[in-house]
Amino acid sequence: MNKNDLRTYIAVTGAYWGFTITDGALRMLVLLHFHTMGFSPLDLAYLFLLYEATGIISNFFGGWIGSRFGLRVTLFAGLIIQICALILLSVVQPDWLASFSVIYVMLVQALSGVAKDLTKMSSKSAVKFVIDEEDQGLLFKWIAILTGSKNAMKGIGFFLGGIFLQFLGFDESLWLMAALLAGILVIAYGFVKADLGKATKEITRRDLFAKSREINFLSAARIFLFASRDVWFVVGVPVFLYSQLDWSFNQVGVFMATWVIFYGIVQAMVPRVFSSVTNTRTRAINAKYYGMLLAFIPLGIAIGMSPDILYMGGGEGVKKFILVGGLFLFGIVFAVNSSIHSFLIVAYSDSDKVVLNIGFYYMANALGRLVGTLLSGLVFQYFGLSACLFVSTIMVCLAVLLTRPLEKELPLTDQVA
Repeated sequence: MNKNDLRTYIAVTGAYWGFTITDGALRMLVLLHFHTMGFSPLDLAYLFLLYEATGIISNFFGGWIGSRFGLRVTLFAGLIIQICALILLSVVQPDWLASFSVIYVMLVQALSGVAKDLTKMSSKSAVKFVIDEEDQGLLFKWIAILTGSKNAMKGIGFFLGGIFLQFLGFDESLWLMAALLAGILVIAYGFVKADLGKATKEITRRDLFAKSREINFLSAARIFLFASRDVWFVVGVPVFLYSQLDWSFNQVGVFMATWVIFYGIVQAMVPRVFSSVTNTRTRAINAKYYGMLLAFIPLGIAIGMSPDILYMGGGEGVKKFILVGGLFLFGIVFAVNSSIHSFLIVAYSDSDKVVLNIGFYYMANALGRLVGTLLSGLVFQYFGLSACLFVSTIMVCLAVLLTRPLEKELPLTDQVA
């Protein structure tokens, strides 16, 4: 990696970090603020529904735009859209009709969802263009660092969201974050190359849909992998902690932040564990076995929190220990799985199609988050947190089944153009 490539990578990563902090803070602000306004768990899920749904479209077409016009266009478009979304959210008033508030926030969150996926797709794709394709160990390392640090930044955002709401208020927090992103946009503009990510070959309509067998299976697995997390993460756990365990905004924000930061640190460390692995087939096998392990964790938490177990073991203190400890264990195994998946999608793509393939892959990611978000509010409202965890186990099992065909892959050096 030469000096110019390193400077580009730092600029893209810095912009992505800044965006991710505001995105995490915004999630906590919206979730906690509107919960105190009397919104039900299902209403809260609706607030994030279009946020996830628009990611499906923005990832799909964002990959084409990035290949055609360069990643600088998609990255900065994402930052500008997020600034607009933050400003628009600040006009929400407590005396609005609840139904109107839900619709308005859903539409604004849709803009934020577009912004999130444009910036994510841009930053993940940029790695492929600043690192030598033949150095797959370094590629795995930098993808893991980017993904892990992103989740750490989102965790910091969760923490700041709770703090901002407690001490600044909803509107003031939104304006502060909009100003932060505007400053990042100005600084990064001069450091990201205009032609970064542009395809050297013409991108046809067929390229948008025609994906390899590996990309299709990996993308399908991604849907269920992220649905398995968001089915309890988006609404179930934060509302449960606040309403059932009487945690404060700060406590909920700190827990969610700590979990995501911890998850990000584990993700960044994954290449050290798998440094001796040199082919996609072995990494696909790793993904399968870690997925099988992951499936038992939410199941164990749900069983451990059942009334009979709690009665035998000591009540509320045991409930907190099982829930918190179990979710951190879930974070470790989930981080390993996610990191391997993120590497495989880049490894299976050549340079001309990496932006398209990553856009397609994160379209599947957004679909999984959409399903998980909707189920999180729906299942939690009618059946409780334990049911969310049982659904999570089912989702993980489906993800494992979809990674099995990848075990037949050729060595990595034969796969990457």
